[in-house]
Amino acid sequence: MIEIKDLHKSYRMGSNSLHVLKGINFNVEEGELVAIMGSSGSGKSTLLNILGMLDGADSGEYHLDGVPIKDLNETKAAQYRNKFLGFIFQSFNLINYKTAAENVALPLYYQKVARKERQQKSISYLEKVGLKNWAHHLPSELSGGQKQRVAIARALAAEPKVLLADEPTGALDSKTSYEVMDLIQKINDEGNTILVVTHEPDIAEMCKRVVHLKDGVIVEDKKVEQVRAAQYV
Repeated sequence: MIEIKDLHKSYRMGSNSLHVLKGINFNVEEGELVAIMGSSGSGKSTLLNILGMLDGADSGEYHLDGVPIKDLNETKAAQYRNKFLGFIFQSFNLINYKTAAENVALPLYYQKVARKERQQKSISYLEKVGLKNWAHHLPSELSGGQKQRVAIARALAAEPKVLLADEPTGALDSKTSYEVMDLIQKINDEGNTILVVTHEPDIAEMCKRVVHLKDGVIVEDKKVEQVRAAQYV
């Protein structure tokens, strides 16, 4: 599903260059639930941005579902993002003046899905995350956990090949974090490929594989005995 070969990325810092990713080799099979861990500055956010086509690599190869991701202009990158990827962010990134249902329907709008079908799909995905009764509420009327559920429903609505979750529990308390991870595990159980960037070991243990980045290289990549979040909910 994801194939990364000898990926390098540097950023200009004034007259200096900061080498952030130093030859990353990384494959993800369909249906995996992978945690990407690392301290601040390890390169995990840069890697996620490249995976999400929000940034490009300097060198190396990136294939997503067999498609080479290279030299994309913004239009093409946006098309590919819509086709392949769903995003879940730490800060939820909901549009404040749109209801939960309208937020969930947004990616469908960009996919040019007809309005009636958009409305039906957004309600069905809100039902999937347990928020059907909150469909017509604004984000300001929702708790942090509910906002993250809306964000997950929005990510799922486009039926992406891969879900990219950037610190999805970072803004939540422990109980709500485990509820969100329980939902992410159930989505993965249905066969969805999910990558979770986290700095929290207990969240990483709820994935099936943990990849550790340090100073721009992968220092550990191991399968783990998955802890089910449901036991803490």
